Amino acid sequence: MSELYEKMVKEAMAAQRADVDTIKKNRGGKFKITDTKAYLDVVNEMSVADGQSESVIDLHVKSVNSHYDALVNLTDTIRPEDDPFVEHYQTPAVLEILYENDKAFKDSVDKFIEAVGNAESIIGREVVRRYGGFYGPTCVVDFALIPGSTSNIVNRILKHTDIPDAHKQAILSAKSWGMNTSYGFGETFTDQIEEGMTLTDALDKEIAQIQYIYESPVEAQAKLMDGAGHESFDVRKYMAKYKKSMEETVLNAVEDGVHYGNIVTVPAYCVGDIAHHIAQSTYNMCKDDVIMAVIEAATDVMDSTLKKALPKFKSEYELLSLATGSSACAVEYMLELDGFNAPMVVDMLTKRFHNYVQLYPTRGAAAELHNCDFMDMIYRGWKYMDTERRMKNGSGRNLEPDVAGFKVDLTPVHKNNVIMNPQRYAYPACAITVRYSALMRLADYPCLLTSEPVTATMMTNIIALHKESPASPARVCKNCASACLVDFRHCACQWKEAV
Repeated sequence: MSELYEKMVKEAMAAQRADVDTIKKNRGGKFKITDTKAYLDVVNEMSVADGQSESVIDLHVKSVNSHYDALVNLTDTIRPEDDPFVEHYQTPAVLEILYENDKAFKDSVDKFIEAVGNAESIIGREVVRRYGGFYGPTCVVDFALIPGSTSNIVNRILKHTDIPDAHKQAILSAKSWGMNTSYGFGETFTDQIEEGMTLTDALDKEIAQIQYIYESPVEAQAKLMDGAGHESFDVRKYMAKYKKSMEETVLNAVEDGVHYGNIVTVPAYCVGDIAHHIAQSTYNMCKDDVIMAVIEAATDVMDSTLKKALPKFKSEYELLSLATGSSACAVEYMLELDGFNAPMVVDMLTKRFHNYVQLYPTRGAAAELHNCDFMDMIYRGWKYMDTERRMKNGSGRNLEPDVAGFKVDLTPVHKNNVIMNPQRYAYPACAITVRYSALMRLADYPCLLTSEPVTATMMTNIIALHKESPASPARVCKNCASACLVDFRHCACQWKEAV
């Protein structure tokens, strides 16, 4: 298995480095789609190890190529306002391929759509809670069934829908790691209430919108983009090109026995680096030297830690746990260098959330999504760091937090010239909040810290080993930071009840 583990680390870190190096080279400049060729090239180097399903790897590689080809034929660049949505066009197209080629699955989706129409009490309660901020900060679409998320509501409805379990799991995955349209449950209800509509009529419109994204996912996504004022390219042409390009690959995966829950997710999660992570918004954000340095330092910690642990891995899941755990430690450590820690930040951002709800009742459904990602990451890192600080005690030795039985190498943080010299980026005698302020910018956009390209690449490798089992959403407690430190909402979670 050592060859597999080396392959996973190599491919994941190559994806991360392609992003980071491209951003470092072009930050502050004008983004072009062709800038993302470096990421495309490393994806095309992905291989199939013994025991892995080639059709799963193909879903990843072909999707990235289809995505890139469609974009370069439609536009030269993408404006920041449009780049978050580039990873939302794949699942709708893949779903429709499955609809057209598997009547039994389409019949199950139709039954689910009917069940949505009969779920007024569930949907009504959940959208009211979301509108009023009942759950606190929450991810409207997330990789686990956290309170207040879209997948939480989908799961509650699916539990009472009489269709095969495999189809239930696919439908659930399609609104978790898969991104069946950009719609987050509750947004229509909120907008209609604020415009003066009655609760009953607003709920009817909400239910109709939820049904629509499953009835006609491609056109529903196109109309959502019309409403959002999307300008960068013709989204209908994109989805038509992508769907045609992916059909053979999707059907090959079906023939190979890949679970539909994986077929609807793998193609979506891997494309975001092209025109979203490598994008104008990222170039603008990373003009700041400290923000760029935080990303580089976290990347170096992850890279060094994984490579040192290579001889000791016994499971493919350990690699993913260590990759994300080491970066969590790195970010929490940089926060602590300025005298802050996760409990302080989670408390502040949760209080801010409740103010934000009152200031902006029609806030976007995904507004706090990345704040949640950031809080969950630093909370995880804090637990590791807190345990290590207790063990270090007064010994004076270097901090080496333990993640899943492996030591995290934090020395790249100390070797980073920018991170260790904050006085160069503020009033020198009072530069005590420089790293923290950079991290607060990244709290809105932690994709290269968590890290999405690493997670996507490793997850494809893991799914390729277990093609028959749906990988999403994760059937584990996510340890939501706000639920663990501020809000009491565990009772509203669904992770143990996932279909």
